Amino acid sequence: MSIKTLDFAEPFFTVKRLLNEPDVRIGEKCILVNLSERPVRVEGQDIGFFQSAVVVSADVRDVEDAVLVERFASHADETALLEAVRKTWPLAYDIRKEERLKGVGHYMSPKANLGNLYLSMYHAASVPLNVGLHKEHVHCGDAVLREVHTQIVGYGKMQQCRDKDIDTLYLEEPLAPGATHKPMYDEQGNYPWHQYETITPGIFMAVELLS
Repeated sequence: MSIKTLDFAEPFFTVKRLLNEPDVRIGEKCILVNLSERPVRVEGQDIGFFQSAVVVSADVRDVEDAVLVERFASHADETALLEAVRKTWPLAYDIRKEERLKGVGHYMSPKANLGNLYLSMYHAASVPLNVGLHKEHVHCGDAVLREVHTQIVGYGKMQQCRDKDIDTLYLEEPLAPGATHKPMYDEQGNYPWHQYETITPGIFMAVELLS
């Protein structure tokens, strides 16, 4: 049993990883993301694999592997928060050097490396964001990637398209704080053309499981 505090999102949010915790009491409002095939129980309700919810003043049971994001709702001035993030986190293009990110107001926190699990946060600063439709995740090399995104601040949407053209959009999932979109990958780790897009400026967390 362990609860490990991660520092990749500090000083803005506190993130904790929970491993094999049979009973955890949650006080202040936080976002819980389940990383295990075993459902997490919250007051008798199940949160499945790669699903999330906002949890407050609740008993959480049967945690095999999960992440908590604390203080996401404690910032009284969201505009000031995002301004401070832009002064602290570098542009994602400067870190990843992907052409589709060039000139985009997309900022990236440090990345937490936890074995086959990687966590990072991104600030999407413009509406629209125009981060670019993509199928490949070149920053992960040849590893098979299972990835989802959890909204932390603001509002966004995950879009899936038949081709590299937004006019071929066929599925769009709105994301509010605490929401995670459904996994898009198939059994071989193949993705459709997809992109995260903003509804408002905000912050989301990328959850990457590599194998």
